[in-house]
Amino acid sequence: MEGEALTWDTRLKIAIEAAQGLTFLHNSEKSVIYRDFKASNILLDSNFNAKLSDFGLAKLGPINGFSHVTTRVMGTHGYAAPEYMATGHLYVRSDVYGFGVVLLELLTGLRALDPTRPSAQQNLVEWAKPVLSQKKKIQKMMDPRLEHKYPLLAVVRIAALILRCLEADPKNRPPMDDVLRELEIVRTIREEPKGERRKRGNGGSDNNRVSGRGLPHVRRTGRTG
Repeated sequence: MEGEALTWDTRLKIAIEAAQGLTFLHNSEKSVIYRDFKASNILLDSNFNAKLSDFGLAKLGPINGFSHVTTRVMGTHGYAAPEYMATGHLYVRSDVYGFGVVLLELLTGLRALDPTRPSAQQNLVEWAKPVLSQKKKIQKMMDPRLEHKYPLLAVVRIAALILRCLEADPKNRPPMDDVLRELEIVRTIREEPKGERRKRGNGGSDNNRVSGRGLPHVRRTGRTG
């Protein structure tokens, strides 16, 4: 995973294709909850086509009008939804929380949890959530390896989407088909002309950024198709 950083368009492509996978699972005849959505369960081939892998923790969703299933907690800390970690109650939209964490990793190039970062920043979600609604501060949080080569409007919209995905109450999170639709809209937003962009800062040091191309822990298959 060492080398040139992933471009903005490639990061969006990965997010959209991962969202398509979750949407398919959630909307299947027997709704399936992935339960352990995280960056390392996204496989990339040599063309950066993304597929979900490792369905070992997947579970059938609630039936007979129930809102959730109750199960032993087996997700990954940092990605698992708070209601699941606290109670073992697993909702279809518990997956949406994990997806929001991965989106945040894509924006920042930082791991969900990293004990080598300053104490206030070790938990990416706790550190970033207060910043995501502040347009000027979002830019300082972006992965500096993107070199500001992204449409600011697209970043702002994704930041708002991440906040919705990370809502504490699963009922307030968007369903994955809404998430997918918003990402597809964001992909149509192109970079604004340089003459209209305000001069941006350097984005700070990247010493605590993930080593790799911009998405922590994704696995490359080296194959196409």
